[in-house]
Amino acid sequence: MTFQSLQLSSYLCKQLEAIGVKSPTEIQKNCIPKILDGIDCIGCAKTGSGKTLAFALPILQKLWEEPYGIFALILTPTRELAYQIADQFAVIGKSKNLRHCVVTGGMEMIVQARELANKPHIVVSTPGRLADHLESCDTFSLKRIKFLVLDEADRLLGGRFDQQISTIFNALPKNRQTLLFSATMTDTLEKVKKITNKNTFVFESTAEVKTVDELEQFYVLCPYNVKDGYLVEIVRHFREKDEKGLIMIFTDTCKNCQLLHMTLNEVGFETVALHAMISQRQRLAGLAKFKSHVSKILIATDVASRGLDIPAVALVINHVIPNNATDYVHRVGRTARAGRQGRAVSIVTQHDVKVVQSIEQKINYKLKEYDVSGLHVAKILTQVHVTKREAQIKLDETDFDERRLINKRKKLITDGKDPDKVEEEIKRQRKEKRRKRFERKIKNNEGIVTITNETEHVDDELKND
Repeated sequence: MTFQSLQLSSYLCKQLEAIGVKSPTEIQKNCIPKILDGIDCIGCAKTGSGKTLAFALPILQKLWEEPYGIFALILTPTRELAYQIADQFAVIGKSKNLRHCVVTGGMEMIVQARELANKPHIVVSTPGRLADHLESCDTFSLKRIKFLVLDEADRLLGGRFDQQISTIFNALPKNRQTLLFSATMTDTLEKVKKITNKNTFVFESTAEVKTVDELEQFYVLCPYNVKDGYLVEIVRHFREKDEKGLIMIFTDTCKNCQLLHMTLNEVGFETVALHAMISQRQRLAGLAKFKSHVSKILIATDVASRGLDIPAVALVINHVIPNNATDYVHRVGRTARAGRQGRAVSIVTQHDVKVVQSIEQKINYKLKEYDVSGLHVAKILTQVHVTKREAQIKLDETDFDERRLINKRKKLITDGKDPDKVEEEIKRQRKEKRRKRFERKIKNNEGIVTITNETEHVDDELKND
């Protein structure tokens, strides 16, 4: 099957040929004709299967038939994904003078308001910032949009963005075409599929294994307190074998991300960090350095796990195992995209075994053991520990935790929470975090699995420590 046989215009087919896209993928074959026929669509397929083009191509074809702004709204959960989607629209619609606008947090609202007032054809946005615009100004309207797209729909409809999504939906026309795309069919999307009243086409990949065939998946089993040494050795070993391939390292928190970034830089690897505690301009600049191979290692939280398409990524490392199979699938999906080969290595400690077994069961794939020399790890372990401790001291001097709490306060107050209750919630979260940190410390150092639930006892122990 060719793109011409999917009823796409000769202009779009030429543009696809110019960027090296020769034939449609499975999700494109199934979804594009239905979208062109005006049918709502829910599409679920593996990462790297071409979901963006599956909705971008029919939207552009319909736009050229009756061009006006604002024609389509695309919502995404992360800022970086919003910019990537906008770039793909820009490339395909370049010679037709396509006007598009990206609306995300971390950038000037006034500049974005002006762009929205100029009625671009395509608006790509994160829910929070678009909801802010709708509540604070009336210089633009979404009442005439033809298409609403929820990319990574499982996350957008998973509960975190409910308030913002509700605000946006109230500003949309009822007579519109709604398209939902994701790499994973979650319970949320199953509910949407059941309760929708309109004629909706559902495409779901029937593959037994939830990850692509070109992806090799491994694990490294090691004690918790030496996992940073194993991380450095995995990176070093890969760099020796493949100097050109890019590496993405995923961890759990902003602070751990920043610590790993500082530590790896000190031990000789040039890296960039991507997490919510750095400005949007820094995030985009870091991502640009990574894409252009200036820095070949990107250390990130899950803000980078969804949708980013960087073909040169050859290795994904899970420094901290995600809690569920969905997040794992999205993380490892940053490599082995569009038919390319790729590898994923997860560092597994004694506390992660059951989580990994659960992930293997959900994705129907058995991870293989990755060979790492324990002798080489032993040689560098002291240096890595000392370097990370120095990085920890430097980071503490920058009041990193305090800035994170200030940002959290701002967000909670912006969401309409009572300031006094916000302070109580912050204190509760601090106490809970201290409890968990102390519990981990006991597990790692003394092998004790459970401790008392009395927070006062924990606080006293921490003070003594």
